[in-house]
Amino acid sequence: MLSKIPIDLGRIKQEDLDKEILRAAIIGELDAINLYEEFANMTDNEDLKAVLQDIAEEEKTHVGEFQTMLLRIDKEQAVELEKGKKEVEELTGKK
Repeated sequence: MLSKIPIDLGRIKQEDLDKEILRAAIIGELDAINLYEEFANMTDNEDLKAVLQDIAEEEKTHVGEFQTMLLRIDKEQAVELEKGKKEVEELTGKK
């Protein structure tokens, strides 16, 4: 992971604190997804594989929850996310 978590909250402006918390939470969930999926791919135990994949899927839901909250409070992020989506659609010709 390239980011520093926990972040130094003393250096964050109060009006940006919730956005930073949400971004850190998203990073943590993405790390967890990668870890559980990697473990699932490593094991030959089918029961363990199923549990790890299920937990990874739950973490993906958490990413969606945190992202939804972030987009509610960071309007610039919402605009840029939409721009990125349109750029990919233009580049790939797919929606």
